[in-house]
Amino acid sequence: MDYTTEAYNQRGRMTYPGLWLKGELVREPVDNWDWVQDVEHPVRGNTIMLETRTWYGIPYSVTILPTPRGENLYIGGSARGERLSRTFPNYKQWWANVERDPRVRLKIDGKIYEMTAALVHDPVELESILGRAPVTTRLNEDGSEEIVAKWYYWRVAQRNIVEY
Repeated sequence: MDYTTEAYNQRGRMTYPGLWLKGELVREPVDNWDWVQDVEHPVRGNTIMLETRTWYGIPYSVTILPTPRGENLYIGGSARGERLSRTFPNYKQWWANVERDPRVRLKIDGKIYEMTAALVHDPVELESILGRAPVTTRLNEDGSEEIVAKWYYWRVAQRNIVEY
């Protein structure tokens, strides 16, 4: 579902965070994450759940859009409006949590995946994820350019998976 539409906003994406995610823990490696795009939850659509670690020890869980690219899975989003007055990673609470402690858990199709998140710094990789530049600007009437959105992505990799 397109995050820029009113229908997406009406699905309740701007809700309060949750706590611990529950589900069957996956212990097998995933070689291709493209199937994640086809998961369709009756309420959340094609979003997934992300559990991060707060500094005070209680999990902070939110609903996010996954971005699968074959063997890589990315999580991320944009900062817009008032959030742009803050500094990274404080645009969103979960971003600050992930930057402080990259150990996360994802709930996809009822199953839990223990992952480690790494911020994508490479501009070429970031543009390949988005299909465009990670900063959205607009031209104001006075001719000045204004940043209206900044996009950040983390590559997530499975952890606690034994491979031989």
